[in-house]
Amino acid sequence: MVDKVTPFLMFQGEAGAAIKRYRELFPDAELKRLDHYGPGEPGPEGQVSRAVLAIAGQALMIIDSPPVHAFSFTPSVSFFVDCADELEIERLYAGLSDGGKVHMALDNYGFSLRFAWVDDRFGVSWQLNLPAS
Repeated sequence: MVDKVTPFLMFQGEAGAAIKRYRELFPDAELKRLDHYGPGEPGPEGQVSRAVLAIAGQALMIIDSPPVHAFSFTPSVSFFVDCADELEIERLYAGLSDGGKVHMALDNYGFSLRFAWVDDRFGVSWQLNLPAS
């Protein structure tokens, strides 16, 4: 029987920067593991070979892929974040959209008080929601 399912984020050289940024934006984020490629290992020395970052209790496995590949992240898979208040959603929207792409600007679309959908500068997609109580 499956014990758990963990989202897996594969970067190409930007995993360390992404981890740093997510820890800045999510103050409760907990870095549970951080390993780097060493000499003679398959990835460039110093890049992330395996990391586990927990955001709001959700563990994310993160790596820098040694082989270069022709694909990246897509908005068809995203992280849905229920924000606690107006200040939090505005802070996350500003931080995650900085250098990224806005699919839906922060606004009231009728299904929540405020909502936004952005790809961050690394291409990871985030849906930010301020639920109506």
